[in-house]
Amino acid sequence: MEKDCGAWINLLSHKVKARLDAAFQYLGITGVQSRVIYYILAHSKEGPVFQRDVESAFGLSRSTATGILQLLEKNGIIIRESVESDARLKSLVPTRKAFELTAQVGECLKETDRRLTRGLSAGQILLFREMAAQMLRNLDDWDRETCGCSDSPSPDAPLQQV
Repeated sequence: MEKDCGAWINLLSHKVKARLDAAFQYLGITGVQSRVIYYILAHSKEGPVFQRDVESAFGLSRSTATGILQLLEKNGIIIRESVESDARLKSLVPTRKAFELTAQVGECLKETDRRLTRGLSAGQILLFREMAAQMLRNLDDWDRETCGCSDSPSPDAPLQQV
């Protein structure tokens, strides 16, 4: 049986996740945590990074992002600092430990991408990124239209009387 696009994406996702988890096990972090660390380090140079930024960048629910960030904080990789303008907001600040991990994390992520795209031309890689971005937009549009695989109304749509 031929795999559909979703099956291929799922297979690739699981392989990449397993590979990154194995690669970072000796550092005591997961592949997802490594990407979040790398994101915080890169974006904290431009200004404060907040949990909502992580949620948006990785498509995570609030509870999933909270769990990841709590572990990073517990492990001394980030700290949460209150923002003067709004005490409810906490910026995510990388610690010295995060900066010590940055070279290893960055190199492993780059090597993973090199291995993943080996044998592909620059044009094919660009095309893949464009196609993946379009597929993500398609799914985002679908999420706004409906809540499942049927033609059922979205959870926010008013119920129709029969």
